[in-house]
Amino acid sequence: MSRNIIVTGAAGGLGRAVVEKFKREGYHVIALLKPGYEESVDEADDCYEVDVTDETAVLEFVREFQMQYNDLDAMAMLVGGFAMGNLESTSQKDIQTMFHLNFFSAYHLVRGFLPIMKKQQKGTFLFVGARPAMELSSAMGTIAYALSKKLVLTLAEILAEEVHDTQIRSHVFVPSIIDTEANRAAMPDADFTKWVSAKDIAESMHYAVNNPALRNMTFKLYGGV
Repeated sequence: MSRNIIVTGAAGGLGRAVVEKFKREGYHVIALLKPGYEESVDEADDCYEVDVTDETAVLEFVREFQMQYNDLDAMAMLVGGFAMGNLESTSQKDIQTMFHLNFFSAYHLVRGFLPIMKKQQKGTFLFVGARPAMELSSAMGTIAYALSKKLVLTLAEILAEEVHDTQIRSHVFVPSIIDTEANRAAMPDADFTKWVSAKDIAESMHYAVNNPALRNMTFKLYGGV
């Protein structure tokens, strides 16, 4: 039986690393891509265009998944966004945008796929947190981003309580700056050697999924920063 993993944001820098790692380890990788962007991930076994920030679109995909596949071993929720802004400059619209990208992109998937994992009594949800959501001293200039990622951390904790008597697990991966082409282009003068590698995050996710003794862990992946 195939080991299935869903990877959202699969065409991004981190997404491609996660797809490649799990594919190499024998998983059947189901990549979710942003609609209308003509993205492709050649290493994935199957690709679907799904707006994971849209509740209806996610529920439609859940129904499609149930028709096409059997079990779900893991769900890597990698869709997200970043924005600068302090308390005085951050508007309600700014906060809503970050909540939309970072929180609801995970919440809709958890809500949709939790019944499938409960029926199996097993599976792993992989969340992406953020350092400013854990260390408030670094949140002052990224208010909307930090608040949205704080909600992601809380969601992971609530989920862990919900499934504490099953083999369903909820892990959070908290990177500093990820070394991707997009981040290098945005910060060309930075010291890239201090950033965390997307491949290292992918390795950590695979390790967490394949070690059932690990439950509800938070992995801090700060590189040299």
